[in-house]
Amino acid sequence: MSHTDPSQHRIHALDPRLINQIAAGEIIERPASMLKELIENALDAGATAIDVDVDNAGVKRLKISDNGHGILRQDLAMALSRHATSKIQDLQDLEQIATLGFRGEALPSIASVTRMTIQSRERGAEQGWMVSSDGNNLTTEPTPVAHPVGTTIETRDLFYNTPARRKFLRTDATEFKHLDQIVRRMALSRFDVAFKLSHNGKVVLHLPSVPADDPRRLKMVCGDNVPENSVYFTEQREDMRLSGWAGLPSFSRSQADMQYFFLNGRLIRDKTIVHAVRLGYQDVLFHGRHPVYVLYLEMDPARVDVNVHPTKHEVRFRESGAVHSFVFRSLQRVMSSSAGEVGSLQVDAQHGAASPKPQTSYTAPEQITEQRPFNYAQAPVSHAQASERMSPDAVREQIAGYQQIADSVFRPDPGVTSPEIPKADTHADGTIPPLGYALGQLKGIYILAENEKGLVLVDMHAAHERITYERLKTGMEGAAIRQQPLLVPVTIQVSDNEIQAWRSQQTLFDQLGLEVEQIDENVLVVRSVPDLLAKADVSQLVRDVLSDLVADEHSDRIQETMHEILSSMACHGSVRANRQLSIPEMNALLRDMEITERSGQCNHGRPTWVQMSLGQLDSWFKRGQ
Repeated sequence: MSHTDPSQHRIHALDPRLINQIAAGEIIERPASMLKELIENALDAGATAIDVDVDNAGVKRLKISDNGHGILRQDLAMALSRHATSKIQDLQDLEQIATLGFRGEALPSIASVTRMTIQSRERGAEQGWMVSSDGNNLTTEPTPVAHPVGTTIETRDLFYNTPARRKFLRTDATEFKHLDQIVRRMALSRFDVAFKLSHNGKVVLHLPSVPADDPRRLKMVCGDNVPENSVYFTEQREDMRLSGWAGLPSFSRSQADMQYFFLNGRLIRDKTIVHAVRLGYQDVLFHGRHPVYVLYLEMDPARVDVNVHPTKHEVRFRESGAVHSFVFRSLQRVMSSSAGEVGSLQVDAQHGAASPKPQTSYTAPEQITEQRPFNYAQAPVSHAQASERMSPDAVREQIAGYQQIADSVFRPDPGVTSPEIPKADTHADGTIPPLGYALGQLKGIYILAENEKGLVLVDMHAAHERITYERLKTGMEGAAIRQQPLLVPVTIQVSDNEIQAWRSQQTLFDQLGLEVEQIDENVLVVRSVPDLLAKADVSQLVRDVLSDLVADEHSDRIQETMHEILSSMACHGSVRANRQLSIPEMNALLRDMEITERSGQCNHGRPTWVQMSLGQLDSWFKRGQ
């Protein structure tokens, strides 16, 4: 019978080299993650220019140079020691971190899996100094070297001493794509810093510094068409400031691959922020599509904990509810613009409705999804539109209740004298409204109008549907939600966490017209629901709401369900295709679009109008060529 050697179970201190390699496993996944840490150090050092030069996608060699304040001679060796940093001094600093790096693990972790050389010269010093490390925690003494003010770090042979990890690296093309993405993300975080990226001796990306709100950096990183299809905004509330570019709903993506959110200069991916952004785009985004945005949130560092993950991508807000509300309300305001304030769909002269394309030759083809011009005939049929296939009698019966909604746009109040709609050349103050004046109707579907820029095409059913929907929502929000008692109250068995969520959010249920009581330790009973939800699956709806509250502390399922019903009502109550409108009726619809929130998209997220400039029309007909 064999016996295990007791000495194998003794607790012992790990070898320093092994400690660093374990830390590297948490931080260094590939050359791109190594580059991220080094760029963060350069930015923390006050650099205004950062050059990155790599061979074989950074596996063979990665060199980064900056013009920051440099490192003292006596601190060079210390920089390669674990938990050695210049960025925090005590616990108070840890609770209000204002730098990108602070753990003191990046350099020693990188040095443990590469052959590293550091050259640096502090501002005011007569010469620079160099140290090197061979991956075995053997660091040379500093030697003098000619070097400009700043720091240069060069690594060679990534994972040369951990061959098992090297096998997980991808092809050079894939690894360089990740490097390129890191540089672009960092470049978006700091417009005032110049970046240059070279691969195998060839300059791939050169981004000069520009002012913080200059769209040129956005064009160079994300694509020429991103700024013109986005709304730049700034919102301030107490000690929080949100700014940046929010992409138009029609300028969306099939993947969430062009979404950048920076918190105090740090790129993060936080579930509170993701939910708030999604809520901000609610009601305007086509189903299954993802918005494009580059947003910057600035707030007191003491109100956020960035020390919750080794790579610092995840954060924890001390007041997540306040942050969520601020981001959501800010984006909701931007997306609530009327058709007179912001465009609906930009058309490229050669390729139709353009989608955002990163300006890089290394972007994989599958990452680019072209957004083709909207085709009314081929559009997916929603639950509301499917009713058009019902029998004529069924349709007439369903529409009868909503007909007065449709008539409200085109039929003025009998007691009010409606002025004659002026022609474009006889406007009272000499200006032309944003959507211009109607010229005619095409196939009973589209309105053609002329404005200052050129030609406007309007999908009249989609536009009227949005107008009607917004009026229904305003009417519902302006009046107290009417409750309908259930003939048979619905009993729901819930968990301890769900009971706690219900107790903490009882006012939310009351505001939304749900009368819910606790009748046992883990039992809730629903006695009344809003009129609009009388036929809904009440038990499942309440369970979903409680699940949202447990997971995210937020839930908008009840509002979404009621809005879906209003959307269906608006769809049936809107002017149908093939209805012939008079010129005054068309102009009345255009004027309503200009004063209605979110009228650039219908209730299903499709664009309601498109602008074609004279320049685009000239290019199509080759005028002046």
